[in-house]
Amino acid sequence: MHSTLLDSRFLGSLFSTPAMRATFADTAYLERYTETEVALAIAEGKLGLIPADAAQAIAENAPRIKLDLLRLERETHNVGYPILPLVHQLAEGLGEAGKYLHWGATTQDIMDTALVLQLRTALELIEVDLRGVAAQLRRLSLEYRDTPMAGRTHLQHALPITFGLKTAIWLGMVERNLERLHQLRPRVLVGQFAGAGGTLASLGNRGLEVQAAMMDELKLGVPITTWHTARDGLAETAQWLGLVTASLAKIALDVSIMMTNEFGEVFEPFVQGRGASSTMPQKRNPISCEVMIGAAKTVRHLAGLALDGAVQDFERATGPWQAEWVALPEAFLHSAGAVSQALFMLSGLEVDTQRMRQNLDSTGGLIVAEAVMMGLAPAMGRNEAHDVVYTACRVALEKKQTLANVLKGNHEVTKLVTDAEIDAMCSPSNYLGSAAQMVDKMLAEKAN
Repeated sequence: MHSTLLDSRFLGSLFSTPAMRATFADTAYLERYTETEVALAIAEGKLGLIPADAAQAIAENAPRIKLDLLRLERETHNVGYPILPLVHQLAEGLGEAGKYLHWGATTQDIMDTALVLQLRTALELIEVDLRGVAAQLRRLSLEYRDTPMAGRTHLQHALPITFGLKTAIWLGMVERNLERLHQLRPRVLVGQFAGAGGTLASLGNRGLEVQAAMMDELKLGVPITTWHTARDGLAETAQWLGLVTASLAKIALDVSIMMTNEFGEVFEPFVQGRGASSTMPQKRNPISCEVMIGAAKTVRHLAGLALDGAVQDFERATGPWQAEWVALPEAFLHSAGAVSQALFMLSGLEVDTQRMRQNLDSTGGLIVAEAVMMGLAPAMGRNEAHDVVYTACRVALEKKQTLANVLKGNHEVTKLVTDAEIDAMCSPSNYLGSAAQMVDKMLAEKAN
């Protein structure tokens, strides 16, 4: 039975990925819980807190025990958490060694550490596709470094830019998110083992030794203090996903607008039937863009929920912890879908450079009005040049003439510059500023 978008057999693969769904599946939770219990037993066996043969038996046999999932479901519903029901079944299956399982731990120790193990895998999955996105943006930036197009502000022509600069700006966002990921990991990939009250009192003066040995076994960072109710690292992870998906949604918004018939400058990869309408055969809808934008909205909501979940009472929360159970897995699932869609889209992005040029020239040179003003300013002063060009733009619009032709009919202008100089000032390709150099600087940046 499938009851959510992410679980849907029809839509699930569109809005997430099989690998990320597998990471947060019920079976994965149980595997990570068991892995955490095993690591604890191994650590305590090495330190002599439990018999070494019991630790060995737990390590060898616990992962192989076949669980009664219906019983686990029933007992979890009763207890409110899955760890005690899981420990009961594992202990039964382990025989004599089972009485040393979960030694000195509390439910949240196991659940938090297991979650961190899942986050480690999830972050790796996001990183792989995000690096793929960066590679595609590097390719596009290099290929279209010098391709002029209309730059737009407030949805209107502003000044000429290059498509390579646009993609380099997108690349910058992705690279910064990869840098943030590098900085994030040491704060987030830290295990939890602190006992019932967060003091490890059940292990006497050996608690920190066990904690360090356990985290070494799991290859996780050792916490400085208990973080049962200090959830800033998890909240930061959700905010990072919010930034990643927001960056991708900005790209998607640009591409979806550029795909409109009025623009026609870029298109998502063509796949037979993709983006088709049930009633309008001519349609080619921006499906990847829509998923990316929708995912970003959802993840921003979940990032807020994770922040809300970080406000927890005393040494064990009454409710906010459960909010994380929703926020973090779903944020990763939607983020994986967004990054996967971005990689697909950018890998096969169709770029119509001719249409870019047509759109650039569509206003008859008005897009370089600033260039003309700056060209005339040394001779007539900046303010007067502004007024002359402003008037020329109005005349060009009203009479549907090019800006160059209007200027060539203005005596104030022609007494200062030649027709050839006017044509040069009105050529968008001559007013690209430092666009190419900015692309070069971005491409020269070492990938994180």
